[in-house]
Amino acid sequence: MTERVAIANDHAGVALKQALVQAVRAMGYEVLNLGTDDAASVDYPEYGSKLARMVASGTVPWGIAICGSGIGISMAANRVAGARCALVHTPEQATLARQHNDANIIALGARMLSEQQAIGCVHTFLTTQFEGGRHTARVQQLG
Repeated sequence: MTERVAIANDHAGVALKQALVQAVRAMGYEVLNLGTDDAASVDYPEYGSKLARMVASGTVPWGIAICGSGIGISMAANRVAGARCALVHTPEQATLARQHNDANIIALGARMLSEQQAIGCVHTFLTTQFEGGRHTARVQQLG
């Protein structure tokens, strides 16, 4: 069975989502689109929460959250118990989010990153493993 990745976005993230859907599929993942495909203004908390609930429940192991800055949708996702959403701007941050924090959702700002930068972050996020060890107790404290 192909591993699934869910992507949620607001109106600001439509174009970036489209590029990421192609990139994630090219990496061999099935993509579940939970976001809007329209430029009409929508509320990012709705989409961030929906994504986080799917990841926290185990329906999908990974999530990608996109809004204009990445901040609002990451805040919405992190309100859901079991969701560990990291806002990243570089592949190095994506690496640390996975290695040290066992992040299961990556948040990206569509107005902050180029498509190539975002693809680099997502690729790193999806291919980096949690290190466990000394980080495990800290992640457990997150809830």
